[in-house]
Amino acid sequence: MANYGDHQLSIYVQGMFQNTLPEITTDLSRLESQAAGSLSAEAMGYIVPSAGSGSTARANLAAFERWRLVPRMLRGSTERDLSCTILGTKMPAPVVIAPVGVQTLAHPEGELATARAASALGLTYTHSTQASHAFEQIEADSKWYQLYWPTDRDVCLSFLQRAKDNGYSVLVVTLDTGTIGWRPADLDRGFLPFLKGEGLANYFSDPAFQAKLAKPIGEDPTAAVMHWAQMFPNVGLSWDELSFLRDNWSGPIVLKGITSVDDAKLAAEHGVDGLVVSNHGGRQVDGAIAALDALPAIADAVGEQVTVLFDSGVRTGADAAKALALGAKAILLGRPFLYGLALAGQAGVEHVLRCLLAELDLTLALSGYANHRELNRTSVVPA
Repeated sequence: MANYGDHQLSIYVQGMFQNTLPEITTDLSRLESQAAGSLSAEAMGYIVPSAGSGSTARANLAAFERWRLVPRMLRGSTERDLSCTILGTKMPAPVVIAPVGVQTLAHPEGELATARAASALGLTYTHSTQASHAFEQIEADSKWYQLYWPTDRDVCLSFLQRAKDNGYSVLVVTLDTGTIGWRPADLDRGFLPFLKGEGLANYFSDPAFQAKLAKPIGEDPTAAVMHWAQMFPNVGLSWDELSFLRDNWSGPIVLKGITSVDDAKLAAEHGVDGLVVSNHGGRQVDGAIAALDALPAIADAVGEQVTVLFDSGVRTGADAAKALALGAKAILLGRPFLYGLALAGQAGVEHVLRCLLAELDLTLALSGYANHRELNRTSVVPA
């Protein structure tokens, strides 16, 4: 297809001439309700709800409603070019698969299916430290690694080395999860998958982690989980420690979880290559600023010095266009692809990605833009 938006024609053709309708909705804002029928109560409680009352998650979605696109006429182009290079990674579109842990809660293949789906569309997959599958199991043409910085430096160094050895090109350091936020939906069920060893594949397969255990994991899995529990919370990190990562990682370093302009400036001062404006999808701090509300000021402050990326609240192609217009170079997609994974595994993730890319492409075309790089502050107005 010449343009991602041509995907809608294939859907119409299949419906009109083959009597085949999409099994998964093309309205990406409705994915959550459709996926609810495929997820267990525990999985639904872990994936969907957010910290506290859910105020931050609601704010993330509401922030997109406060911005309106301003379509321009008679500027059309028959072909759009969404390609870009982000932090040295060539991409067919400014969309990255966000790091999401414990994806086997949504589907038995978890991250394996998601990575294959990303590769099928040429998109970049980001592997979570809390994944259900280890570094070495992920087959993706383009992949980044997201680090939850453990308190054990030996394990941290081992993670970095394994990521390098297995072709992960960019390090994404999540800063907003020094410990798990207050999540009532999980607390009310007493459900934390890590305590059953789920989402700990990177740790359990790590030689530095294994070396600290008195017995092999198979003989005493509880001790292994407790050892993880001692090194995961790391609320004592400081800016000075970033030099450790620079000394031990040769590629680009991105800080994820930035919503403060002052923190964005500190990130630039400490020489990082990029940052992700994100509040972890509202899963960490209740009542926090919406990520989209934080984006414009951060892009203005450091956009010329570091690569500004965005996540938290993107549900549609139109949402992606708004974030790009407000200063992001690319968006990271989280929950929507996870709902696709729950509904149909790899095929479900591909469906969600194709729909998002098609809607983004059509939004650009109908707004008078040949590519996403033409979007700017005049492309949107506050509602």
